[in-house]
Amino acid sequence: MSLFIEFHLIQNFAPSNLNRDDTGAPKDAIFGGQRRARVSSQCFKRAIRLKSAELGTIPSAFGSVRTLKLKALLQQRLTELGHPEAGTQIETALAAAGLKVKDDGKTEYLLFLGQGEIEGFAELIHTHWDALSAPVSDEGGKKTKKQAKASAPPEIVKAAKSILDGRKAVDVALFGRMLADLPEVNQHAACQVAHAISTHRVEREFDYFTAVDDEGGIDETGAGMIGQIEFNSATFYRYAVIDPRKLAGNLKGDHELALKGIAAFTEAMARAIPTGKQNTFAAHNPPSFIGVVFRHASPFNLANAFEKPVWPRPDRELTSLSVEKLAEQEIAIAGAFGDGRDIWGYLDLTGAWPESKGVPHRTLQSLTDWVVENARARLGV
Repeated sequence: MSLFIEFHLIQNFAPSNLNRDDTGAPKDAIFGGQRRARVSSQCFKRAIRLKSAELGTIPSAFGSVRTLKLKALLQQRLTELGHPEAGTQIETALAAAGLKVKDDGKTEYLLFLGQGEIEGFAELIHTHWDALSAPVSDEGGKKTKKQAKASAPPEIVKAAKSILDGRKAVDVALFGRMLADLPEVNQHAACQVAHAISTHRVEREFDYFTAVDDEGGIDETGAGMIGQIEFNSATFYRYAVIDPRKLAGNLKGDHELALKGIAAFTEAMARAIPTGKQNTFAAHNPPSFIGVVFRHASPFNLANAFEKPVWPRPDRELTSLSVEKLAEQEIAIAGAFGDGRDIWGYLDLTGAWPESKGVPHRTLQSLTDWVVENARARLGV
């Protein structure tokens, strides 16, 4: 039986530039024939990962890191284990797993690793220190990945490959990972996150600013610096969906850890705010509406509620109008394609969501507890 946990948020941000493109302008997209403000899914996923780690709901042993600096992390851990000089051993062990370290000490590409995998490599190197320290003749040149892998004993190669299994890292289980040259360590994501788009059309705005030299003399006129920043202000529709059974499977059947992951995601989804240009704009605006629905047929992104842009009214907030349109779209889609077992829980600060549509909550903690309770019941834990 299919089961999906969907998250639908309406969130208004004050003037800001949370996620910018290569020109420094806020990202946008054409939707419904109109320009919309946009925050990429990658931007929000990183904010969610960092907020989840900050909240501490998930034990650090099941945390993760995305980095090029795996060698440095391993050197730090091995120093604690009594091996202050472990460069060669680290490179050989990583090569045995199919990972190459470049001349600058960084890996070939960003790696998304669980803390358990990093600890696993450190323990492998510590345990097989002598075998990994054996000199290998390579005519003085830098070994290729294949040569470095061949220099490791077969039992170490086997052990190194077995480490890259996620080690029950919740973020890796949620968001997945892909290594083109190591397909056997790929992890299919249990969570999908949409790009956030504004429910209304937007226009780019420009902040022309000057900076004055505090030490300027009375005969010095003008600014010490002149510049401009692009920004916008928008009410966003945000959407994400989790397959809880896939999440539990990625976590090797650990349902309790999966439930902790769902709880952490629920809270982090609501609290996470991208950091782009925040020192300039301080757009720390929480969502006005958070709706969570357990679907049993298939997931439904409700962005088409805003295919026709919401237009401002002098007597209504954009957030309230957006929640109203969202409810109309949900009623239409659920009526045509939904399942009678689907159930909503929501936190609504606008008063626009129909009271009959789900279980109301007054706090984020209450909503999070409700999500975990229903996930537990539906997973049969």
